[in-house]
Amino acid sequence: MKKLSAWLKENKITEVECVITDFTGIARGKIMPCNKFIDEKGIRLPESILIQSVTGDYVDDDVYDVLIDPAEIDMILKPDENAVFMVPFALEPTAMIIHDCYDKQGNPISMSPRNVLKKVLSLYEAKGWKPVIAPELEFYLTKRNADPDFPLEPPIGRSGRQESGRQSYSIDAANEYDPMFEDVYDWCEQQNLDIDTLIHEEGTAQMEINFRHGDALSLADQVFVFKRTVREAALKHNMTATFMAKPIGDEPGSSMHVHQSILDSKTGINIFSNEDGTQTESFLHFIGGQQKYIAACMPLFAPNVNSYRRFLPGTSAPVNVAWGIDNRTVSLRVPDSTPAARRVENRLAGADANPYLAFAATLLCGYLGMLERVAPGKPVQGSGYEESSAESLPLNLEAALECMENSDELKEILSPIFVQAYVEVKRAEYQNFKRVISSWERKYLQMTV
Repeated sequence: MKKLSAWLKENKITEVECVITDFTGIARGKIMPCNKFIDEKGIRLPESILIQSVTGDYVDDDVYDVLIDPAEIDMILKPDENAVFMVPFALEPTAMIIHDCYDKQGNPISMSPRNVLKKVLSLYEAKGWKPVIAPELEFYLTKRNADPDFPLEPPIGRSGRQESGRQSYSIDAANEYDPMFEDVYDWCEQQNLDIDTLIHEEGTAQMEINFRHGDALSLADQVFVFKRTVREAALKHNMTATFMAKPIGDEPGSSMHVHQSILDSKTGINIFSNEDGTQTESFLHFIGGQQKYIAACMPLFAPNVNSYRRFLPGTSAPVNVAWGIDNRTVSLRVPDSTPAARRVENRLAGADANPYLAFAATLLCGYLGMLERVAPGKPVQGSGYEESSAESLPLNLEAALECMENSDELKEILSPIFVQAYVEVKRAEYQNFKRVISSWERKYLQMTV
């Protein structure tokens, strides 16, 4: 705590946000004066907040009693000195500090998303491997909308007009929102978020931010902080930013592509490439593992009912477990790169995925592939959109949860309690969703059936 206390005093911090994430990726925790935080001998939170659904509800009582101690005991939160961020949009000097969750005996809480990622990274560390990732995150800017029954619309840009039509890679279209993005870049710099490229994506007022490659845990923290930062910047400029996978019916969905390579921890050399520049067996096995286990991890890549709207026929999202070189129509793309930068891009995850869980899932699939020496299928030449996915990928939340629930490998590595908790929370959310009557049902069934 000495290093952290010195940083807080040096930056004249008066308030501290002590934060963890739940399954959805919502920031939960406590806000306290800086002096109290420094003097505190351990911040505590009820373990039950980890299994709170996106609607604020909990699982049924019979399941709740299995997942949570009947005494409703507290977790012990410990700050990570490498996960400290300024909050540039706060009214007074404020720091957000990401914490890890432990029980009273000092054991990591298995339901914590950050602990899940740390557990997967420890498997790599034991093998002498170091994952390197680079996420690409898409999102939409929209007009403020106080009524969820109304569809979202593009915001008003600098020109005073709404964007119309698709503007892939348009510089002028992206510049319509320059005042907001100036704040985004300034705030990201203040928070040491390692963002790289801004792109106008295919959808109307759809943007993409690329992060520089680096450590998986650090980048999961950064994506988590970035989402909050963009939402705050949009609000400041009378807009909203949404990371829903499919926020607008006739527009493309938003993804979170994850580039992955693995280094030898001692030499720093990419284990996906031989000395002569050819691909290694480890590279092929990594792909094979992703093909074999992605279906079981699908709820971690596509966690919400809305996530699966991104995979409807005719969308630009690849709905398969195929791989190919420099091929954007497959879920597992191998960019055309130098041997030192050889990597696998998982294009399946949605922007709505919890970054800790999505990174853990994709790295776990690759790890199991290398461990089991799983041979991949043949790389796809040409369009992969015709690749059959019916037998390999669950394409709705119900089927995906059942697939995850039946995975012995996930239970063994990530723990049975995490798998059960995650599945039950997502089922509770799905039951809530099914209680809502949609406008489609009223439009087509009210006067006809």
